[in-house]
Amino acid sequence: MPRAWIVAVCLLAARGLSAQTGGADEVDAAAFRSPVPVPISRLTEEIDVDGVVDEPAWDAVEPLPMFMFAPTHGGEMTERTEVRIAHDDEYLYLSGRMYDSNPGGIRANTFYRDAFSGDDLFSFVVDSYNDYETGLWFGTTPAGVRQDRSLSNDGDFTGDVMPFNADWNAHWHVVTSRHDEGWSAEYQIPFSTLGFQAQGDEVTMGIIVYRFIARKNERHVFPFIGREWGQGGFLKPSQGQRMTLRGVRPTTPAYVTPYVLGGLSRTPVLREPSDAASFWGTEGDRVAEPGLDLKYSPSSNLAIDLTVNTDFAQVEADDQQVNLTRFSLFFPEKRQFFQERSSTFDFGTGGFTDRVFFSRRIGLERGELVRIYGGARLVGRLAGLDFGILNMQTAPAAGRSGENMGVVRLKQQVLNPYSFVGGILTTRYGSTGQNNAAYGLDSQLRLFGDEYLTVTWAQTRDEVIRERNALDASLVRARWERRTDRGVWYNFYYRRVGPDYLPRLGFQLRNDFTLYGGQFAHTWLRGPSSALNGVTLLLMGESYLRNADLTLESRSIRPSVSFEFKSTANITVYSNSQFEDIRTPFPIGGVSIEPGRYGFHEAGIDWSLPRSTIFRGDIKTSAGSFYDGRRVGLIFNPTWTVSRYLEVVGGYEVNRLEFPGRDEATTTHLGRLRLNFAFNTHLSFSTFAQYNNLDKRTSINARFRYHFREGTDLWIVYNEGFNFERDRGFDPRLPWSAGRNIMIKYSHTFIW
Repeated sequence: MPRAWIVAVCLLAARGLSAQTGGADEVDAAAFRSPVPVPISRLTEEIDVDGVVDEPAWDAVEPLPMFMFAPTHGGEMTERTEVRIAHDDEYLYLSGRMYDSNPGGIRANTFYRDAFSGDDLFSFVVDSYNDYETGLWFGTTPAGVRQDRSLSNDGDFTGDVMPFNADWNAHWHVVTSRHDEGWSAEYQIPFSTLGFQAQGDEVTMGIIVYRFIARKNERHVFPFIGREWGQGGFLKPSQGQRMTLRGVRPTTPAYVTPYVLGGLSRTPVLREPSDAASFWGTEGDRVAEPGLDLKYSPSSNLAIDLTVNTDFAQVEADDQQVNLTRFSLFFPEKRQFFQERSSTFDFGTGGFTDRVFFSRRIGLERGELVRIYGGARLVGRLAGLDFGILNMQTAPAAGRSGENMGVVRLKQQVLNPYSFVGGILTTRYGSTGQNNAAYGLDSQLRLFGDEYLTVTWAQTRDEVIRERNALDASLVRARWERRTDRGVWYNFYYRRVGPDYLPRLGFQLRNDFTLYGGQFAHTWLRGPSSALNGVTLLLMGESYLRNADLTLESRSIRPSVSFEFKSTANITVYSNSQFEDIRTPFPIGGVSIEPGRYGFHEAGIDWSLPRSTIFRGDIKTSAGSFYDGRRVGLIFNPTWTVSRYLEVVGGYEVNRLEFPGRDEATTTHLGRLRLNFAFNTHLSFSTFAQYNNLDKRTSINARFRYHFREGTDLWIVYNEGFNFERDRGFDPRLPWSAGRNIMIKYSHTFIW
């Protein structure tokens, strides 16, 4: 099909959509998208990536037809946006001329990498493997701030893992400029960063481009994307326009990144025997060592990562959490080595936490760092097969010997682009008598329309546990769901986890149960004249039964109503009825929940402020009965962009628990304060302080970064804990400092 004809169809569709006064939510998006892949122009002249879109080569490329996505879906755009896309042998190029009738109103609120602070944006999503499920998200602001994330599960939160990975970073280039008519940007993305599969000399990718005008909350999108995918529909790889490139030459650069690390640490040590004049002494430690990371792509669809003496000193501290349950807390992975196509290794077994492989099990033991001698990681895609292989070796620590940890993951696309079958194998071997292996099979099938069926089976073998039978060492689950953000949607699920199921390289919140649960909801999309984008009524319920006798262990019934505003604000009002049959006591703060059967109820309101404002955040309140007492809770997470150089991110959570029947009460406090200073896009400094009264300790994590270029950085990292409540009622009194360390790390990437 000739390209000019395709563009004409898109333009006519745009005019037809703009002419609608209502019912735009009923439009079939496929009718406004080219039915065949659109060729991407090949550059005939060199582009100078300087943020000024003035080369004749750009003028020879036809701009993409943009559509109004928000606040009025299908409405008339108030500003002009010209986006062009092209390529040469080694790079994908994207340019944008963001015209603005009020250039002084353009927002560039921060210089901080990967931060969204209510800025204007020019971003795009690339489904480079054309799998309709995964993608890479690149963005920039008028200040030239770079944003990159990886996407999985088609950007859908109904799956088992978080579909957005903000900790992924890659090698790419963007430059912006501002002028009297608005602002402009030019991207240069290496094909080695994207990865792709070629059929002959042709490559097909899915592309979504969007511009965000913050002060108007206005978003322009290419291609047309329907409202049924919600306000985040422009981040779904499956909705991208299929586009083709010809004559792309695969490049195979090697990124070799050596680092040097030096540091000092001081830890208080109680003297033996205790000296009444000075109970506490100090134990010091010095670090001075090198390391090496290597990334190599021998082909366009394969990436190999090698690491020696792996270090993650620059990773920000975890956000502390208050635990009001009897189960373990889950903390997400932030370390860069594990981010590249991390979704390939996903093997979810329920909710956002349970999984057969959890990379934080490598190099961390009970919250303490374990030295990683090194390892290798291989990810790629061949035809419809995604594969990932990982092997890491750790040093002895915490009374355990060194361990070797390995993962093999396979996912084969079947039936259609939205379906797969797969398998996984994980091993954790050492000489401590706790060898463990886990393996499983899973499938996700899009059967028809928006209906999906997910079936999963996993089993473990452990040296410590004597498995009684295959069923008791296994996990099985099934899930049926309808994925849409318009009209009726639902999911119903079943899961059984045996008492001997133990994935030591994964995460399992609870064991030995059978779960029945589901959600049933209806979303009403509102018209152009309404301040609301949509209203959702939802009913969620689930019951956990003990496997031994099928008695009820936990039950939750939660109705809610959500109001989603076109400003991106959101208000959810809910109630929750909970039943718990407790057979083993567990502590919460300074009180204990004793064995017994409890039924309790609470109500709450969650309010998220608009994301495009200078002051934003969320407020959550809840109150009601709690086991044999009552609880009132408040969570407030504000963010204030003071200037483009400073952003203040706060957080405060308080829970008041009272048990009048036993004359006990406790209050939990958790406070966070993060100050992000960014003097430009290269020089930044952040301080992250946290206080948790349950731990009776305050911690500070401060990080200075000078970013020379992608892959070359100088980091200075300072960590210290403080004992705020030093008196324990007996000697010795705790020291003021619970320990401190300062680390300096320099890494430089060589590219061949």
